[in-house]
Amino acid sequence: MRKLSRRISVIAGAAFLAATGSIAAGIGGASADAAVTQTTFHMVRSAASVKANCLKGADAKVTIESEGPVEVMRVSAKHLPPNTDFDLFVIQVPNAPFGIGWYQGDLESNSSGHAQGTFIGRFSVETFAVAPGTAPAPQVFNGPFPDASANPPFNPVQMYHLGLWFNSPKDAAAAGCAGATTPFNGEHDAGVQALSTRNFPDLAGPLRQVHS
Repeated sequence: MRKLSRRISVIAGAAFLAATGSIAAGIGGASADAAVTQTTFHMVRSAASVKANCLKGADAKVTIESEGPVEVMRVSAKHLPPNTDFDLFVIQVPNAPFGIGWYQGDLESNSSGHAQGTFIGRFSVETFAVAPGTAPAPQVFNGPFPDASANPPFNPVQMYHLGLWFNSPKDAAAAGCAGATTPFNGEHDAGVQALSTRNFPDLAGPLRQVHS
């Protein structure tokens, strides 16, 4: 299922770009409040990776282009452990406790430690989560981080950072990173964070640069 979803994501991204054509590109790396329709930035080793002295040289280049109603985000990572699954999230802040997180999809490194993915969604100044009130929620997964039966209400929370997690604690430990279990995959039994946008301020993550 993970490999199928990745193929669908890449094919859909290519088809969408072919249908919509090119857009006017802004200047990547502009100030956080500058209105641009395209930006390029890097994800760096997470605080957990630096603390464990693992994933040396690991990095991901991210390019986001606004297509008006949605954004197309391309992620290209290198120097990851080979043949390893990772999970990509949009998050509120880049370091623990991370705040609110939204599961975007998967990356799988090849035998050379390279991983690429294309994602379509809202990756801009308008990316947010909101819960106007409490409502019941389905309880599907009951592992180390079981599903909540209801949500807490909260006002709109803007989410401008990215984080990449090991899909498995065993894979993280094999790479020399911490072997802790976290909720950051589809079954809520992921490993530690590998890469993040902690090279940007907590309140000015790189997604904030993009305006549709």
